[in-house]
Amino acid sequence: MTTDVISGMLTTARRALERFHDVTTDDDGALTFAHGGVLCVVQGTELEEGLPVLNLTCVVAWDLPESDDPEHDVPRRVGLGVGEGLFGTPRAVRGERGWDVTLRYAFPAAGLGEGPMGTLLMLVVSSASSMRAELVES
Repeated sequence: MTTDVISGMLTTARRALERFHDVTTDDDGALTFAHGGVLCVVQGTELEEGLPVLNLTCVVAWDLPESDDPEHDVPRRVGLGVGEGLFGTPRAVRGERGWDVTLRYAFPAAGLGEGPMGTLLMLVVSSASSMRAELVES
């Protein structure tokens, strides 16, 4: 039953996203797309029995340089709310070549129609794009 619910949520998400983006459905059912230089993936899972959710992960930027200047310090800027989005949790992780920044948002999506689903997903993706513009252009 839950697999059907998750599959239905992903189908609704795909239809909603296809109004704005080219969407690829991976072998595992995950949806991938790009928005303003931000790579995104939507996956479905069950947090616990009866609680199916969609998880949207946006790769905002990667290999951003380290800086001693507080105005350009990536983790500090992410922590202070660069992009000022209402939805999602930003994270900066030190990679081999610099800072990698992601934005993640998980939400129960069972029963959401295509319109509301698209609105919610685009709010998160737009926040990720704003964050990317601020981090990459500085």
